[in-house]
Amino acid sequence: MRIVRRTLIAATSVIAAIASSNSPAQQATTPTTPAKNDYAQSANWLCRPDRKPGEADACNVDLTTTVIAADGSTTIEKWHANPQAGIDCFYVYPTVSLDVTPNSDMTAGREELSVVHQQFARFGSQCRLFAPLYRQVTLAALQAMIAGKPVAMNMMLSYNDVADAWNHYLKHDNQGRGVVLIGHSQGASVLMQLVQKEIDGKPAQSKLVSAVLLGWDLAVPKGKDVGGAFATIPLCHAINQTGCVISYASFRANSPPPTNTRFGKVPGENMQSACVNPAAIGGGPGELRAYLSGVNWTGEKVATPFVRVPGMISGECVVDANASYLAVTLDNSKADVRPDDIAGDVIANGQVQKDLGLHLIDVNLSMGNLIDIVAEQGKTYLHNCPCKK
Repeated sequence: MRIVRRTLIAATSVIAAIASSNSPAQQATTPTTPAKNDYAQSANWLCRPDRKPGEADACNVDLTTTVIAADGSTTIEKWHANPQAGIDCFYVYPTVSLDVTPNSDMTAGREELSVVHQQFARFGSQCRLFAPLYRQVTLAALQAMIAGKPVAMNMMLSYNDVADAWNHYLKHDNQGRGVVLIGHSQGASVLMQLVQKEIDGKPAQSKLVSAVLLGWDLAVPKGKDVGGAFATIPLCHAINQTGCVISYASFRANSPPPTNTRFGKVPGENMQSACVNPAAIGGGPGELRAYLSGVNWTGEKVATPFVRVPGMISGECVVDANASYLAVTLDNSKADVRPDDIAGDVIANGQVQKDLGLHLIDVNLSMGNLIDIVAEQGKTYLHNCPCKK
């Protein structure tokens, strides 16, 4: 999955900048309105549950995992999709496009396929999977912005595509089912807008099982769960709570966000960036059940696409003078024979970019926890709703 890591490294160095209305990226935004995508076309989706036998689907991938215990012993963990899942998951991927144009095209490259493998396919054990392609702001456009030569990127195109895909899904695929929204970085930013414009306080809110918006800053009033980015949708505090949001930005506990951090802070004296720890959703520390790719595992080479290291990684939400964030701690005890570290920092010119934390593995870090939460939320939603089971 090296292509995912390479593209995310480039993107995260500037992705926070495009949230600012005064950024060069916004000033260069083109006013033209391209033609809409037809989301009735299967080719405009990375993942759909109604693919015909033999038809390619980005979520139809090998998720076999090598589980490495503290004593070094290994077991193999198999994975299976649940074709009878009672809820849906709708995913928007982060900035990965290697297209040379300011906005990506609608042809999936290896980078889009790979990030689905890392961040979304595993949710197929709990829900039907929907992942639209969209014309996101590309790495080339962001790199041009860094160089001080902004190009005419269309920042609303990303949102409009996802909104069109969402509305097509609601009309033709949802059939009264509950849905979990999942996004990371640019994907989380787009979904945050979607919730604000199409869901929060509107009829579609009744379908919201939860929203998992990672690697982006979701504003909440200090000491409160609701009233910032969203007017009526609170942060999650229980594994079976529905209609709520999980959000965080991850940093190493021994390398907290610096004063110039890109993540973990929002404007406003009485506001802070949301942090919900999937490993201890009610608060406090907990074990992060990470699913790491070979790119992020510093130990011996394994034959499976993923590695899990039980008991090695923990997390806790922390608020300090600079940020609100998920502090990630590794077990370096002598009794644990596994390597003392994992990869995940953003590195540029040989230097760790401390202002970006562990952005590359925000989703991988808590994947197992998120799967458990979505499973319980789905049960609660199906028990309480009048929707079709």
